[in-house]
Amino acid sequence: MHFLKRQGGMSLSNLVKNELIKIFKKKTIYITMVVIFLLLIFMNCMFKYANSGSEYDYYLYNENYIDSLRGELETLNPEKSSDVTVYIDLLSEIQLSEMMEQHKDAEWKLAIINERIAPYITERNTYQYGAEKNEAQVQEINQEIDALLAKLDENDWKYFAREDLTKAEQQIEELNAQKEQTEDKAVLENIETELNNAQMEKEIAEIRLNKDIPYGTNYLNRAISTLQTANTNLANFKNIEELTYEQKLEYNSYLEDQAESRYILETGRDIHNTNTLKGILENFYSQFGIFLIVVVVMIAGTIVSEEFNKGTIKLLLVKPYTRNKILMAKAITTLMMIIFIIVVTLVMQILIGGIIFGFDSLSEPVVAYNFNTNTMEEMNIFANLGVQTLTQLPMIILLATLAFAISTLFTNSTLAITISLLGYMAASIINQLAIGYDLQFMKYFVTMNWDLSIYANGALPYMEGMNMTMSIIICVIYFLIMMIPTFIVFKKRNIKNI
Repeated sequence: MHFLKRQGGMSLSNLVKNELIKIFKKKTIYITMVVIFLLLIFMNCMFKYANSGSEYDYYLYNENYIDSLRGELETLNPEKSSDVTVYIDLLSEIQLSEMMEQHKDAEWKLAIINERIAPYITERNTYQYGAEKNEAQVQEINQEIDALLAKLDENDWKYFAREDLTKAEQQIEELNAQKEQTEDKAVLENIETELNNAQMEKEIAEIRLNKDIPYGTNYLNRAISTLQTANTNLANFKNIEELTYEQKLEYNSYLEDQAESRYILETGRDIHNTNTLKGILENFYSQFGIFLIVVVVMIAGTIVSEEFNKGTIKLLLVKPYTRNKILMAKAITTLMMIIFIIVVTLVMQILIGGIIFGFDSLSEPVVAYNFNTNTMEEMNIFANLGVQTLTQLPMIILLATLAFAISTLFTNSTLAITISLLGYMAASIINQLAIGYDLQFMKYFVTMNWDLSIYANGALPYMEGMNMTMSIIICVIYFLIMMIPTFIVFKKRNIKNI
């Protein structure tokens, strides 16, 4: 209110109040919010049921599917060289599916079958039906498969973890011995790579045993897989100081994966779970941002042009207000409506998401990797929403300003709304092209700078040389580029023929 007074006493505040009254008298604002409410319900229901099922569902025995494979298998002759490869593949798939059906009582068994027994099945069928038949190898492989299946029947998943640990320790011991006896730099480099992988295998086996994590596809196993991949890739980076900017981005990505995976395994928290209210709110703007943009652009794109199209602009201009004050009131109203729409949509999402998913997850912290401190940091979900809002406001304000400017300059609501929405949808494509082709001049373009979340937790921006201060300045410049001509044109426009 003090701001409004400084801009021209109570007259400006009265103008803003009148603009707000006009907006809330329109049925379209309520219809739009009802549509958003229904869309939020639909999307939350979709999120609720989209992630159901197991990664191994495909491998579970399906009578109709297997019968079709058997029928196809009967048309093939393993003695014919043209048929043998397809025959082996089909037979292996049938045998794998049948085996997984027999052991579907525990997910860890399906993981062991898929990861450790499946290669044996294919190898056995290759020696039995392939060009180089070898009955002795077939018998030997059968013994290996039977031994593994016996361990499955004992329901002892830790046997496999202990076996992994023993193998890793033996490999580490052997590699260290080779390292002491080798002087060739190329060979030493290869040994170091193998040693890093073996140490990673040992660490994973110890994590499984210490944290009681059976094999499978749940979030803990995904964290293990991500940790292995991150460690392997990080080991490939040498001389960190000499990396190109693109390589630094890649390196940071693996650092983040590594830290997040370790956090998940140490705490047992599924920080990437999007099937909760907290998980959805963490990605509020990426999932529901389009709803906000549509409503804001509709308001900004009609707040001036509608006055011209209906002829009510004359009624405004005959009142004792300057044109600048009238346009300022409309601009301030648009900014106020941005905050209103964000708050209302957030409240609706919290209520709908809470009913569908429950409110319990709101007590869990949002966890993110801080590149400045190289640590995982926790934040309350509502504080996180505040940070998200602040980082997304430049984009929302600039899109609203674009719609507002076009609406004023051309008095065409359709044009204002269409161009602004197209700008929003094209932004990601523009940014991808700029990054993909390393178009350095694009670092000064608005779409590369209006999302301040790229600087969150000390992360590297899209391009070298970009920083938050620079992005804020660029956003302000583009805002002024749109607003200054808008005020000039509005002030000089002839309205006699309207």
